[in-house]
Amino acid sequence: MNRQTMIGAVAGAVLVTGVAALAGYRVMSNDRYAEVLSVEEIQRTERTPREVCRDEVVTQQKPVKDKHQVTGSVVGAVVGGVLGSQIGSGSGRDAATVAGAAAGGYAGNKVQERIQEGNTEQVTVTRCETVFDAKQVPTGEFNVRYRLGDAEHTVKMDHDPGSRLPVKDGKVVTGS
Repeated sequence: MNRQTMIGAVAGAVLVTGVAALAGYRVMSNDRYAEVLSVEEIQRTERTPREVCRDEVVTQQKPVKDKHQVTGSVVGAVVGGVLGSQIGSGSGRDAATVAGAAAGGYAGNKVQERIQEGNTEQVTVTRCETVFDAKQVPTGEFNVRYRLGDAEHTVKMDHDPGSRLPVKDGKVVTGS
């Protein structure tokens, strides 16, 4: 054999031996990596309550001292009785006085009721309500999308794995 052939044969043998050793190591250790395609930090929404208050001007009925309109009834009955006594004579006058007093008492009661209902005031009232502030808070977990062979998969992890995941016996190793 000539010298060039001998050098080529030795170089070829060394190359074949190196490739075979590397392939054998990979088969024996069965270790390789999966390519990480994306990592998303998982977050949850945290809602915090707080109270928001504002002042409003409202119109309301003023407090009344005479809830049953006794004053209006009495004044109306007196006025009605006086007016009724001006009608007729004898027992007719007595009946007119009683009727006038009854009608006047009722009318006086209703007049006082309308006056009280119309007697209003404006007051400032504080109105409060509970609102919720929302914010995103990290959970400490990550959704990791990776490619192993020709297939894409997703796994949840407690850390960001970086650009690749170790594979052992055909499965991704997710532990730290």
